[in-house]
Amino acid sequence: MTFSLVARCARSGSFGIAISSSSPCVAARCAHARPGVGAVLSQNITDPRLGPAGLDLLQSGLSADAALAALRRHAGDALPYRQLALVDRHGEARAFSGAMALGIHAQCTAPDVVAAGNLLANRYVPEAMAEHFRARPDAALGARLIGALRAGLTAGGEAGPVRSAGLLIVGEAAWPVADLRVDWADDPLGDLEALWRLWEPQMEDYVRRGLDPTAAPSFGVAGDP
Repeated sequence: MTFSLVARCARSGSFGIAISSSSPCVAARCAHARPGVGAVLSQNITDPRLGPAGLDLLQSGLSADAALAALRRHAGDALPYRQLALVDRHGEARAFSGAMALGIHAQCTAPDVVAAGNLLANRYVPEAMAEHFRARPDAALGARLIGALRAGLTAGGEAGPVRSAGLLIVGEAAWPVADLRVDWADDPLGDLEALWRLWEPQMEDYVRRGLDPTAAPSFGVAGDP
């Protein structure tokens, strides 16, 4: 019921995740990233504990390959139901899909990116997402991620209608610089694209203001958080 992308920007070292699903609130349960460490997706019949566990393994110095092996052991008897994807600080990408993953499931890995999905319309969806991401190395990470999600939807997406979507990005700051979610909508990807267009021009100013309140002008669409 989900197709997603986890990636690293080789230029900035930032990590990001874009995800969409027919289930509600998908990003809240599946997307995990940590500045300077990496990004981890836990999806299919999701165990949200695997995201932070994977980030801890990457932070301890394990590669994506070694961290995935450890996560698979950690999942125990539930492993056949899990689908995992992760990227480490060096851009190594790895993925796993258990034998009990729902419907048509597939994954595609390349340097700096891994795409995966379950209950897909066809097996090409992750490949289309990864190809789109890698073809635009100079674009902003958020735009690359959302564009790749759109490419996955164009390639067929899920077998059923998509209802939720999310974008998570971490950079140098200790907090996510983008954490945008559409938890239930008729066109969640379109709504997510609109949120990104609103947020992207302001994103770095909010980081500067968090670090130094005098470093950026006061602004806001509806108030000044």
